[in-house]
Amino acid sequence: MRITTLLLLSLCTFSVQAQYKTRFEISGGKQTPTYEEGIAFYKLLAKNFPQIQMQEKGLTDSGLPLHLVLFSKNKQFDIKKLKAQGKAILLINNAIHPGESDGVDASMMLLRDIAANPSKYPELDSVVVAIIPFYNIGGVLNRNSTTRTNQEGPEEYGFRGNARNYDLNRDFIKNDTRNARSFAAIFHELDPDLFADTHVSNGADYQYVMTLDYAQKDKLGGTLGTFNDQVFLPYMHKHLKAAGFEATPYVNAWGQTPDKGFVQFPDWPRYSTGYAALFHTIGVMTETHMLKPYDQRVKSTYAYLHGNIKFLASYRIGLLKLRKDTKESVKSQAKFAISWQVNKEKNTQIQFKGYEPEYILSEVSGLNRLHYDRSKPFTKTIPFYDTYVPLDEVTKPVAYIIPQGWHNIIELLKLNQVEVKQLEIDSEMEVETYYIENYDSPKQPFEGHYWHNSVTLRTEKKKVSFKKGDWYVPVNQWTNRYIIETLEPKAVDSFFKWNFFDTILQAKEHYSGYVFEDLAKKLLEKSPELKTQLEQKRQADPEFAKNANAQLDFIYDHSPYREKEYLRYPVFRLMK
Repeated sequence: MRITTLLLLSLCTFSVQAQYKTRFEISGGKQTPTYEEGIAFYKLLAKNFPQIQMQEKGLTDSGLPLHLVLFSKNKQFDIKKLKAQGKAILLINNAIHPGESDGVDASMMLLRDIAANPSKYPELDSVVVAIIPFYNIGGVLNRNSTTRTNQEGPEEYGFRGNARNYDLNRDFIKNDTRNARSFAAIFHELDPDLFADTHVSNGADYQYVMTLDYAQKDKLGGTLGTFNDQVFLPYMHKHLKAAGFEATPYVNAWGQTPDKGFVQFPDWPRYSTGYAALFHTIGVMTETHMLKPYDQRVKSTYAYLHGNIKFLASYRIGLLKLRKDTKESVKSQAKFAISWQVNKEKNTQIQFKGYEPEYILSEVSGLNRLHYDRSKPFTKTIPFYDTYVPLDEVTKPVAYIIPQGWHNIIELLKLNQVEVKQLEIDSEMEVETYYIENYDSPKQPFEGHYWHNSVTLRTEKKKVSFKKGDWYVPVNQWTNRYIIETLEPKAVDSFFKWNFFDTILQAKEHYSGYVFEDLAKKLLEKSPELKTQLEQKRQADPEFAKNANAQLDFIYDHSPYREKEYLRYPVFRLMK
Protein backbone atom coordinates (compact mmCIF):
# COMPACT_ATOMS: atom_id res chain seq x y z
CA MET A 1 0.00 0.00 0.00
CA ARG A 2 2.83 2.41 0.92
CA ILE A 3 4.62 1.69 -2.40
CA THR A 4 1.40 2.40 -4.34
CA THR A 5 0.88 5.70 -2.50
CA LEU A 6 4.46 6.79 -3.16
CA LEU A 7 4.11 5.86 -6.81
CA LEU A 8 0.92 7.89 -7.13
CA LEU A 9 2.57 10.89 -5.47
CA SER A 10 5.56 10.57 -7.78
CA LEU A 11 3.32 10.37 -10.87
CA CYS A 12 1.33 13.37 -9.65
CA THR A 13 4.52 15.39 -9.13
CA PHE A 14 5.79 14.42 -12.59
CA SER A 15 2.46 15.41 -14.13
CA VAL A 16 2.50 18.86 -12.47
CA GLN A 17 6.11 19.49 -13.47
CA ALA A 18 5.34 18.47 -17.06
CA GLN A 19 2.29 20.76 -17.16
CA TYR A 20 4.29 23.72 -15.87
CA LYS A 21 7.51 23.28 -17.81
CA THR A 22 9.36 26.54 -18.29
CA ARG A 23 10.90 27.88 -21.47
CA PHE A 24 14.29 27.32 -19.81
CA GLU A 25 13.57 23.59 -19.49
CA ILE A 26 11.94 23.20 -22.90
CA SER A 27 14.94 24.85 -24.58
CA GLY A 28 17.46 22.63 -22.82
CA GLY A 29 18.65 25.41 -20.56
CA LYS A 30 19.35 27.92 -23.31
CA GLN A 31 16.43 30.38 -23.14
CA THR A 32 14.65 32.59 -20.62
CA PRO A 33 10.98 33.63 -20.85
CA THR A 34 9.56 36.88 -22.11
CA TYR A 35 7.80 39.13 -19.62
CA GLU A 36 4.39 37.96 -20.87
CA GLU A 37 5.36 34.28 -20.58
CA GLY A 38 6.73 34.70 -17.07
CA ILE A 39 3.67 36.54 -15.75
CA ALA A 40 1.34 34.02 -17.39
CA PHE A 41 3.27 31.18 -15.72
CA TYR A 42 2.84 32.67 -12.24
CA LYS A 43 -0.81 33.50 -12.86
CA LEU A 44 -1.44 29.87 -13.80
CA LEU A 45 0.28 28.63 -10.64
CA ALA A 46 -1.75 31.07 -8.52
CA LYS A 47 -4.96 29.94 -10.21
CA ASN A 48 -4.35 26.25 -9.59
CA PHE A 49 -2.62 26.23 -6.20
CA PRO A 50 -4.34 27.94 -3.24
CA GLN A 51 -1.00 28.27 -1.41
CA ILE A 52 0.14 30.75 -4.09
CA GLN A 53 -1.15 34.28 -4.51
CA MET A 54 -0.12 36.83 -7.12
CA GLN A 55 -0.60 40.50 -6.30
CA GLU A 56 -0.27 43.66 -8.37
CA LYS A 57 1.70 46.32 -6.53
CA GLY A 58 2.80 49.85 -7.43
CA LEU A 59 3.62 51.10 -10.92
CA THR A 60 7.01 51.03 -12.61
CA ASP A 61 8.45 53.47 -15.14
CA SER A 62 7.29 51.09 -17.87
CA GLY A 63 3.66 51.87 -17.01
CA LEU A 64 3.14 48.30 -15.80
CA PRO A 65 2.83 47.29 -12.13
CA LEU A 66 5.25 45.24 -10.13
CA HIS A 67 3.95 41.80 -9.29
CA LEU A 68 4.53 40.07 -5.99
CA VAL A 69 4.06 36.31 -5.78
CA LEU A 70 3.61 34.76 -2.33
CA PHE A 71 3.82 31.13 -1.26
CA SER A 72 2.16 30.59 2.11
CA LYS A 73 1.58 26.96 3.05
CA ASN A 74 -1.35 27.76 5.36
CA LYS A 75 -3.00 29.87 2.61
CA GLN A 76 -2.84 32.99 4.75
CA PHE A 77 -1.54 36.00 2.81
CA ASP A 78 -1.99 38.82 5.32
CA ILE A 79 1.61 39.71 6.15
CA LYS A 80 0.83 41.09 9.61
CA LYS A 81 -1.00 37.89 10.54
CA LEU A 82 1.82 35.74 9.15
CA LYS A 83 4.35 37.64 11.22
CA ALA A 84 2.14 37.27 14.28
CA GLN A 85 2.25 33.52 13.66
CA GLY A 86 6.05 33.67 13.80
CA LYS A 87 6.67 33.02 10.10
CA ALA A 88 9.99 34.06 8.58
CA ILE A 89 9.93 35.82 5.21
CA LEU A 90 12.31 35.39 2.28
CA LEU A 91 12.11 38.08 -0.43
CA ILE A 92 13.57 37.22 -3.84
CA ASN A 93 14.08 40.02 -6.36
CA ASN A 94 14.65 39.10 -10.01
CA ALA A 95 15.64 40.92 -13.21
CA ILE A 96 16.84 44.15 -11.66
CA HIS A 97 19.33 43.80 -14.54
CA PRO A 98 17.22 41.83 -17.02
CA GLY A 99 20.20 40.58 -19.02
CA GLU A 100 21.10 38.74 -15.82
CA SER A 101 18.06 36.49 -15.91
CA ASP A 102 19.24 33.49 -13.89
CA GLY A 103 16.93 34.21 -10.97
CA VAL A 104 13.91 34.57 -13.25
CA ASP A 105 14.18 30.94 -14.32
CA ALA A 106 15.36 29.61 -10.96
CA SER A 107 12.42 31.20 -9.12
CA MET A 108 9.86 29.88 -11.58
CA MET A 109 11.12 26.32 -11.27
CA LEU A 110 11.55 26.49 -7.50
CA LEU A 111 7.99 27.70 -6.93
CA ARG A 112 6.64 25.13 -9.37
CA ASP A 113 8.55 22.34 -7.60
CA ILE A 114 7.27 23.48 -4.21
CA ALA A 115 3.68 23.51 -5.50
CA ALA A 116 4.10 20.12 -7.17
CA ASN A 117 5.49 18.37 -4.11
CA PRO A 118 5.09 20.41 -0.91
CA SER A 119 5.97 17.39 1.25
CA LYS A 120 9.56 17.70 0.00
CA TYR A 121 9.74 21.19 1.51
CA PRO A 122 8.79 20.85 5.20
CA GLU A 123 10.72 24.09 5.82
CA LEU A 124 7.74 25.98 4.40
CA ASP A 125 5.71 25.21 7.50
CA SER A 126 7.49 28.21 9.02
CA VAL A 127 8.73 30.19 6.00
CA VAL A 128 6.86 32.42 3.55
CA VAL A 129 8.46 32.89 0.13
CA ALA A 130 7.89 36.21 -1.67
CA ILE A 131 9.05 36.64 -5.27
CA ILE A 132 9.23 39.71 -7.49
CA PRO A 133 9.24 37.97 -10.90
CA PHE A 134 10.54 40.96 -12.89
CA TYR A 135 11.66 44.13 -11.13
CA ASN A 136 12.98 46.06 -14.15
CA ILE A 137 9.99 45.52 -16.41
CA GLY A 138 11.06 48.18 -18.92
CA GLY A 139 14.41 46.46 -19.31
CA VAL A 140 12.79 43.04 -19.68
CA LEU A 141 10.61 44.34 -22.51
CA ASN A 142 13.72 45.74 -24.24
CA ARG A 143 14.71 42.24 -25.35
CA ASN A 144 17.85 41.60 -27.42
CA SER A 145 20.76 39.23 -27.88
CA THR A 146 23.74 41.60 -27.99
CA THR A 147 23.98 43.92 -24.98
CA ARG A 148 25.46 41.30 -22.59
CA THR A 149 28.62 41.18 -24.68
CA ASN A 150 30.66 38.99 -22.33
CA GLN A 151 27.95 36.60 -21.20
CA GLU A 152 27.45 32.93 -22.04
CA GLY A 153 23.67 32.76 -22.64
CA PRO A 154 20.75 32.84 -22.60
CA GLU A 155 19.99 33.32 -26.29
CA GLU A 156 17.87 36.45 -25.69
CA TYR A 157 17.49 38.63 -22.63
CA GLY A 158 16.51 42.09 -21.42
CA PHE A 159 18.50 45.32 -21.11
CA ARG A 160 20.18 46.74 -18.02
CA GLY A 161 18.56 50.20 -18.12
CA ASN A 162 14.92 50.57 -17.13
CA ALA A 163 12.22 52.37 -19.14
CA ARG A 164 13.96 55.69 -18.33
CA ASN A 165 17.44 54.18 -18.71
CA TYR A 166 18.16 54.11 -14.97
CA ASP A 167 20.25 51.36 -13.42
CA LEU A 168 17.83 50.32 -10.71
CA ASN A 169 20.60 48.90 -8.54
CA ARG A 170 21.79 52.45 -7.92
CA ASP A 171 18.35 53.83 -7.05
CA PHE A 172 17.37 52.34 -3.70
CA ILE A 173 18.24 55.50 -1.75
CA LYS A 174 17.46 58.28 -4.20
CA ASN A 175 14.19 56.74 -5.48
CA ASP A 176 14.21 58.51 -8.84
CA THR A 177 12.11 55.76 -10.42
CA ARG A 178 8.62 54.45 -9.85
CA ASN A 179 10.24 51.02 -9.65
CA ALA A 180 12.28 51.99 -6.59
CA ARG A 181 9.33 53.62 -4.83
CA SER A 182 7.12 50.61 -5.46
CA PHE A 183 9.89 48.30 -4.28
CA ALA A 184 10.25 50.29 -1.06
CA ALA A 185 6.54 49.87 -0.36
CA ILE A 186 6.80 46.10 -0.94
CA PHE A 187 9.97 45.81 1.14
CA HIS A 188 8.45 47.56 4.15
CA GLU A 189 5.19 45.65 3.88
CA LEU A 190 7.14 42.37 4.02
CA ASP A 191 10.00 43.48 6.31
CA PRO A 192 11.89 40.39 5.07
CA ASP A 193 14.21 38.39 7.28
CA LEU A 194 16.38 37.38 4.32
CA PHE A 195 16.68 39.13 0.97
CA ALA A 196 18.07 37.65 -2.24
CA ASP A 197 18.74 39.80 -5.32
CA THR A 198 19.74 37.69 -8.33
CA HIS A 199 22.55 38.87 -10.66
CA VAL A 200 25.31 37.76 -13.04
CA SER A 201 28.88 38.95 -12.56
CA ASN A 202 31.28 40.65 -14.95
CA GLY A 203 35.03 40.79 -14.36
CA ALA A 204 37.79 38.22 -13.90
CA ASP A 205 37.71 34.57 -14.95
CA TYR A 206 37.77 31.82 -12.30
CA GLN A 207 36.44 28.33 -11.63
CA TYR A 208 33.29 29.15 -9.66
CA VAL A 209 29.79 29.25 -11.13
CA MET A 210 28.42 31.12 -8.09
CA THR A 211 29.83 34.07 -6.15
CA LEU A 212 28.09 35.88 -3.31
CA ASP A 213 28.02 39.65 -2.84
CA TYR A 214 26.68 39.95 0.68
CA ALA A 215 26.05 42.52 3.39
CA GLN A 216 29.35 43.78 4.77
CA LYS A 217 29.61 42.59 8.38
CA ASP A 218 30.84 45.86 9.88
CA LYS A 219 28.25 47.98 8.08
CA LEU A 220 25.48 45.56 9.00
CA GLY A 221 26.94 45.84 12.47
CA GLY A 222 26.49 44.43 15.94
CA THR A 223 25.24 40.95 16.67
CA LEU A 224 23.41 40.84 13.34
CA GLY A 225 26.69 41.45 11.49
CA THR A 226 28.35 38.70 13.52
CA PHE A 227 25.45 36.33 12.83
CA ASN A 228 25.69 37.07 9.12
CA ASP A 229 29.44 36.41 9.10
CA GLN A 230 29.65 33.42 11.40
CA VAL A 231 26.32 31.60 10.96
CA PHE A 232 24.46 32.51 7.78
CA LEU A 233 27.32 32.68 5.29
CA PRO A 234 29.07 29.47 6.46
CA TYR A 235 25.71 27.67 6.23
CA MET A 236 25.14 28.89 2.67
CA HIS A 237 28.66 28.01 1.54
CA LYS A 238 28.26 24.50 2.97
CA HIS A 239 24.84 24.13 1.33
CA LEU A 240 26.06 25.29 -2.07
CA LYS A 241 29.09 23.01 -1.96
CA ALA A 242 26.87 20.03 -1.16
CA ALA A 243 24.64 21.01 -4.10
CA GLY A 244 27.67 20.96 -6.42
CA PHE A 245 28.19 24.72 -6.64
CA GLU A 246 31.04 25.69 -4.36
CA ALA A 247 30.98 29.48 -4.03
CA THR A 248 33.37 32.32 -3.23
CA PRO A 249 32.86 35.94 -2.23
CA TYR A 250 32.05 38.23 -5.16
CA VAL A 251 35.31 38.75 -7.04
CA ASN A 252 35.77 42.50 -6.73
CA ALA A 253 39.02 42.65 -8.69
CA TRP A 254 38.48 45.42 -11.23
CA GLY A 255 41.76 46.63 -12.71
CA GLN A 256 43.70 43.68 -11.32
CA THR A 257 43.70 39.89 -11.26
CA PRO A 258 42.21 38.12 -8.21
CA ASP A 259 45.15 35.77 -7.60
CA LYS A 260 46.76 38.45 -5.40
CA GLY A 261 43.59 38.98 -3.35
CA PHE A 262 40.72 41.45 -3.48
CA VAL A 263 38.53 43.75 -1.40
CA GLN A 264 34.93 43.00 -0.41
CA PHE A 265 32.56 45.06 -2.51
CA PRO A 266 31.16 47.91 -0.38
CA ASP A 267 27.37 47.61 -0.39
CA TRP A 268 26.45 51.27 -0.05
CA PRO A 269 22.74 52.07 0.49
CA ARG A 270 22.27 52.83 -3.22
CA TYR A 271 22.52 49.06 -3.78
CA SER A 272 19.82 46.60 -2.78
CA THR A 273 21.75 44.82 -0.03
CA GLY A 274 23.03 48.11 1.42
CA TYR A 275 19.48 49.44 1.44
CA ALA A 276 18.24 46.27 3.17
CA ALA A 277 20.96 46.61 5.82
CA LEU A 278 19.59 50.03 6.85
CA PHE A 279 16.49 48.16 8.00
CA HIS A 280 18.37 45.25 9.61
CA THR A 281 17.70 42.69 6.90
CA ILE A 282 20.48 40.35 5.77
CA GLY A 283 20.80 40.63 2.02
CA VAL A 284 22.84 38.86 -0.66
CA MET A 285 23.30 39.53 -4.35
CA THR A 286 23.89 36.19 -6.03
CA GLU A 287 26.48 36.82 -8.74
CA THR A 288 26.83 33.85 -11.06
CA HIS A 289 29.81 33.91 -13.39
CA MET A 290 29.13 35.34 -16.86
CA LEU A 291 31.35 32.81 -18.66
CA LYS A 292 29.70 29.70 -17.24
CA PRO A 293 26.92 27.98 -19.26
CA TYR A 294 23.47 29.38 -18.64
CA ASP A 295 21.98 26.13 -17.35
CA GLN A 296 24.69 25.85 -14.64
CA ARG A 297 24.13 29.44 -13.59
CA VAL A 298 20.38 28.93 -13.23
CA LYS A 299 20.82 25.68 -11.32
CA SER A 300 23.29 27.30 -8.90
CA THR A 301 20.84 30.16 -8.30
CA TYR A 302 18.07 27.60 -7.68
CA ALA A 303 20.34 25.88 -5.15
CA TYR A 304 21.07 29.17 -3.41
CA LEU A 305 17.39 30.13 -3.10
CA HIS A 306 16.49 26.68 -1.82
CA GLY A 307 19.29 27.03 0.73
CA ASN A 308 17.81 30.32 1.95
CA ILE A 309 14.52 28.56 2.66
CA LYS A 310 16.25 25.76 4.55
CA PHE A 311 18.35 28.23 6.53
CA LEU A 312 15.34 30.30 7.57
CA ALA A 313 13.52 27.22 8.78
CA SER A 314 16.53 26.11 10.85
CA TYR A 315 17.45 29.50 12.32
CA ARG A 316 14.09 31.26 12.23
CA ILE A 317 13.57 31.76 15.95
CA GLY A 318 17.08 33.06 16.56
CA LEU A 319 17.10 35.35 13.54
CA LEU A 320 13.67 36.83 14.27
CA LYS A 321 14.76 37.60 17.85
CA LEU A 322 18.07 39.01 16.66
CA ARG A 323 16.35 41.38 14.22
CA LYS A 324 13.83 42.43 16.87
CA ASP A 325 16.60 43.13 19.39
CA THR A 326 18.64 45.05 16.80
CA LYS A 327 15.66 47.23 15.89
CA GLU A 328 15.19 48.01 19.57
CA SER A 329 18.84 48.74 20.32
CA VAL A 330 19.30 51.08 17.35
CA LYS A 331 16.67 53.38 18.85
CA SER A 332 19.05 54.36 21.65
CA GLN A 333 22.37 53.94 19.80
CA ALA A 334 24.36 57.14 20.35
CA LYS A 335 26.90 57.18 17.51
CA PHE A 336 26.55 56.17 13.88
CA ALA A 337 29.15 55.59 11.19
CA ILE A 338 28.21 57.45 8.00
CA SER A 339 31.20 56.63 5.79
CA TRP A 340 33.64 53.73 5.69
CA GLN A 341 37.03 52.67 4.40
CA VAL A 342 38.55 49.24 4.00
CA ASN A 343 41.11 48.18 6.61
CA LYS A 344 44.13 47.28 4.47
CA GLU A 345 46.02 46.00 7.51
CA LYS A 346 43.52 43.23 8.16
CA ASN A 347 42.25 40.43 5.94
CA THR A 348 40.70 36.99 5.91
CA GLN A 349 42.69 34.25 4.20
CA ILE A 350 40.45 32.33 1.79
CA GLN A 351 40.98 29.43 -0.58
CA PHE A 352 40.42 30.70 -4.13
CA LYS A 353 40.06 28.60 -7.25
CA GLY A 354 41.10 30.57 -10.28
CA TYR A 355 42.95 30.36 -13.57
CA GLU A 356 46.47 31.59 -14.14
CA PRO A 357 46.44 35.09 -15.61
CA GLU A 358 48.97 35.97 -18.29
CA TYR A 359 49.61 38.70 -20.80
CA ILE A 360 49.78 37.63 -24.42
CA LEU A 361 50.03 39.49 -27.70
CA SER A 362 46.69 40.88 -28.89
CA GLU A 363 45.68 39.96 -32.43
CA VAL A 364 43.63 43.17 -32.50
CA SER A 365 46.04 45.82 -31.26
CA GLY A 366 49.37 44.05 -31.47
CA LEU A 367 49.91 44.99 -27.81
CA ASN A 368 49.75 42.95 -24.62
CA ARG A 369 46.32 41.82 -23.45
CA LEU A 370 45.10 39.96 -20.35
CA HIS A 371 44.30 36.29 -20.80
CA TYR A 372 43.17 33.70 -18.25
CA ASP A 373 44.56 30.27 -19.11
CA ARG A 374 41.86 27.71 -18.35
CA SER A 375 44.37 24.91 -18.91
CA LYS A 376 46.12 26.15 -15.76
CA PRO A 377 43.60 26.08 -12.89
CA PHE A 378 44.93 26.81 -9.42
CA THR A 379 43.85 26.78 -5.80
CA LYS A 380 45.59 29.44 -3.77
CA THR A 381 45.25 31.00 -0.36
CA ILE A 382 44.71 34.70 -0.97
CA PRO A 383 43.87 37.72 1.20
CA PHE A 384 40.24 38.83 1.21
CA TYR A 385 39.94 42.34 2.64
CA ASP A 386 36.53 42.12 4.29
CA THR A 387 36.94 44.46 7.25
CA TYR A 388 35.78 48.06 7.02
CA VAL A 389 36.29 50.79 9.61
CA PRO A 390 34.30 54.02 10.06
CA LEU A 391 35.75 57.06 8.32
CA ASP A 392 33.17 59.54 9.62
CA GLU A 393 30.93 59.15 12.66
CA VAL A 394 28.21 61.39 14.05
CA THR A 395 26.47 61.65 17.39
CA LYS A 396 22.77 61.37 16.76
CA PRO A 397 20.62 64.40 17.52
CA VAL A 398 17.39 64.25 19.47
CA ALA A 399 15.64 65.13 16.23
CA TYR A 400 16.11 66.69 12.82
CA ILE A 401 13.98 69.70 11.94
CA ILE A 402 13.16 70.06 8.24
CA PRO A 403 11.33 73.12 6.86
CA GLN A 404 8.10 72.09 5.19
CA GLY A 405 9.20 73.36 1.78
CA TRP A 406 11.39 70.26 1.46
CA HIS A 407 8.35 68.05 0.96
CA ASN A 408 10.24 65.70 -1.36
CA ILE A 409 12.47 64.67 1.55
CA ILE A 410 9.48 64.11 3.81
CA GLU A 411 7.81 61.93 1.17
CA LEU A 412 10.83 59.63 1.05
CA LEU A 413 11.08 59.44 4.83
CA LYS A 414 7.42 58.45 5.07
CA LEU A 415 7.82 55.92 2.25
CA ASN A 416 10.56 54.28 4.30
CA GLN A 417 8.52 54.01 7.48
CA VAL A 418 10.08 56.97 9.28
CA GLU A 419 7.72 58.58 11.78
CA VAL A 420 7.53 62.35 11.37
CA LYS A 421 5.29 65.00 12.84
CA GLN A 422 4.65 68.66 12.16
CA LEU A 423 5.29 71.52 14.56
CA GLU A 424 2.00 72.78 15.97
CA ILE A 425 3.14 76.37 16.54
CA ASP A 426 5.86 78.71 15.33
CA SER A 427 8.95 77.93 17.41
CA GLU A 428 12.47 79.19 17.95
CA MET A 429 14.98 76.46 18.79
CA GLU A 430 18.70 76.27 19.37
CA VAL A 431 20.03 73.82 16.80
CA GLU A 432 23.23 72.67 15.19
CA THR A 433 23.41 74.09 11.68
CA TYR A 434 25.67 72.78 8.93
CA TYR A 435 27.24 75.04 6.32
CA ILE A 436 28.70 73.52 3.16
CA GLU A 437 32.33 74.61 3.10
CA ASN A 438 33.43 72.63 0.05
CA TYR A 439 32.55 69.74 -2.23
CA ASP A 440 33.55 68.21 -5.56
CA SER A 441 31.26 67.07 -8.35
CA PRO A 442 32.07 65.00 -11.45
CA LYS A 443 31.95 66.39 -14.98
CA GLN A 444 29.78 63.50 -16.16
CA PRO A 445 26.45 62.52 -14.57
CA PHE A 446 26.08 59.28 -12.64
CA GLU A 447 22.60 57.78 -12.79
CA GLY A 448 21.00 61.12 -13.55
CA HIS A 449 22.92 63.04 -10.87
CA TYR A 450 26.18 64.86 -10.36
CA TRP A 451 26.99 63.01 -7.15
CA HIS A 452 28.87 65.24 -4.71
CA ASN A 453 31.97 63.96 -2.96
CA SER A 454 34.73 65.28 -0.67
CA VAL A 455 32.14 67.23 1.31
CA THR A 456 33.44 69.43 4.11
CA LEU A 457 31.20 71.15 6.64
CA ARG A 458 31.20 73.94 9.20
CA THR A 459 28.92 73.52 12.20
CA GLU A 460 27.39 76.40 14.14
CA LYS A 461 25.02 76.43 17.08
CA LYS A 462 22.39 79.09 16.70
CA LYS A 463 18.75 79.86 17.32
CA VAL A 464 16.59 79.31 14.25
CA SER A 465 12.94 80.22 13.82
CA PHE A 466 10.69 77.47 12.53
CA LYS A 467 7.13 77.72 11.27
CA LYS A 468 4.02 75.83 12.21
CA GLY A 469 3.93 72.85 9.85
CA ASP A 470 7.71 72.33 9.66
CA TRP A 471 8.69 68.73 10.19
CA TYR A 472 10.09 67.19 13.35
CA VAL A 473 11.91 63.86 12.81
CA PRO A 474 12.69 62.17 16.14
CA VAL A 475 15.84 60.02 16.11
CA ASN A 476 14.57 57.36 18.50
CA GLN A 477 13.21 54.96 15.89
CA TRP A 478 14.09 51.52 14.54
CA THR A 479 14.66 53.32 11.22
CA ASN A 480 17.45 55.46 12.75
CA ARG A 481 20.08 54.17 10.34
CA TYR A 482 18.03 55.22 7.33
CA ILE A 483 17.29 58.60 8.93
CA ILE A 484 20.93 59.39 9.68
CA GLU A 485 22.48 57.95 6.52
CA THR A 486 20.16 59.99 4.32
CA LEU A 487 20.07 63.27 6.29
CA GLU A 488 23.72 63.60 7.32
CA PRO A 489 25.33 65.37 4.33
CA LYS A 490 28.69 63.58 4.62
CA ALA A 491 27.11 60.11 4.60
CA VAL A 492 28.06 57.95 1.61
CA ASP A 493 24.64 58.06 -0.03
CA SER A 494 23.09 61.06 1.67
CA PHE A 495 20.34 63.05 0.04
CA PHE A 496 22.79 65.97 -0.13
CA LYS A 497 25.31 63.96 -2.13
CA TRP A 498 22.55 62.90 -4.52
CA ASN A 499 21.74 66.58 -5.28
CA PHE A 500 18.46 66.84 -3.38
CA PHE A 501 19.59 70.14 -1.85
CA ASP A 502 21.49 71.72 -4.73
CA THR A 503 19.39 74.89 -4.71
CA ILE A 504 21.23 76.03 -1.58
CA LEU A 505 24.52 75.88 -3.49
CA GLN A 506 23.52 78.83 -5.66
CA ALA A 507 23.11 82.34 -4.27
CA LYS A 508 19.85 83.99 -5.29
CA GLU A 509 20.80 87.59 -4.46
CA HIS A 510 23.97 89.58 -5.17
CA TYR A 511 25.22 93.17 -5.35
CA SER A 512 26.46 95.75 -7.79
CA GLY A 513 30.12 96.37 -7.08
CA TYR A 514 30.18 100.13 -7.61
CA VAL A 515 27.32 100.52 -5.09
CA PHE A 516 28.57 97.99 -2.57
CA GLU A 517 32.01 99.68 -2.41
CA ASP A 518 30.70 102.41 -0.10
CA LEU A 519 28.78 99.94 2.06
CA ALA A 520 31.83 97.64 2.27
CA LYS A 521 33.90 100.54 3.60
CA LYS A 522 31.33 101.18 6.34
CA LEU A 523 31.20 97.46 7.22
CA LEU A 524 34.98 97.39 7.70
CA GLU A 525 34.84 100.53 9.85
CA LYS A 526 32.16 99.00 12.06
CA SER A 527 33.88 95.63 12.36
CA PRO A 528 37.59 95.59 13.23
CA GLU A 529 37.38 91.80 13.34
CA LEU A 530 36.21 91.64 9.71
CA LYS A 531 38.92 94.12 8.72
CA THR A 532 41.56 91.91 10.37
CA GLN A 533 40.21 88.79 8.58
CA LEU A 534 40.37 90.61 5.26
CA GLU A 535 43.95 91.70 5.86
CA GLN A 536 45.02 88.18 6.88
CA LYS A 537 43.46 86.81 3.72
CA ARG A 538 45.34 89.37 1.60
CA GLN A 539 48.66 88.45 3.19
CA ALA A 540 48.05 84.72 2.84
CA ASP A 541 46.84 84.84 -0.78
CA PRO A 542 48.70 87.19 -3.18
CA GLU A 543 46.19 86.52 -5.99
CA PHE A 544 43.35 87.49 -3.68
CA ALA A 545 45.21 90.71 -2.78
CA LYS A 546 45.29 91.65 -6.49
CA ASN A 547 41.58 90.95 -7.06
CA ALA A 548 39.23 93.78 -6.05
CA ASN A 549 36.06 91.79 -6.82
CA ALA A 550 37.23 88.84 -4.72
CA GLN A 551 37.80 91.18 -1.78
CA LEU A 552 34.31 92.65 -2.13
CA ASP A 553 32.92 89.10 -2.27
CA PHE A 554 34.77 88.26 0.93
CA ILE A 555 33.28 91.24 2.74
CA TYR A 556 29.81 90.48 1.34
CA ASP A 557 30.02 86.83 2.39
CA HIS A 558 30.90 87.89 5.93
CA SER A 559 28.17 90.49 6.20
CA PRO A 560 24.46 90.43 7.14
CA TYR A 561 23.67 91.12 3.48
CA ARG A 562 24.61 87.63 2.38
CA GLU A 563 21.38 85.60 2.30
CA LYS A 564 21.24 83.16 5.21
CA GLU A 565 20.06 80.29 3.00
CA TYR A 566 23.19 80.26 0.83
CA LEU A 567 25.29 77.14 1.65
CA ARG A 568 23.22 76.56 4.79
CA TYR A 569 22.09 72.95 4.88
CA PRO A 570 18.33 73.06 5.48
CA VAL A 571 18.16 70.09 7.84
CA PHE A 572 18.78 71.17 11.40
CA ARG A 573 20.01 69.07 14.32
CA LEU A 574 18.15 69.52 17.61
CA MET A 575 20.58 68.32 20.29
CA LYS A 576 18.50 68.78 23.46
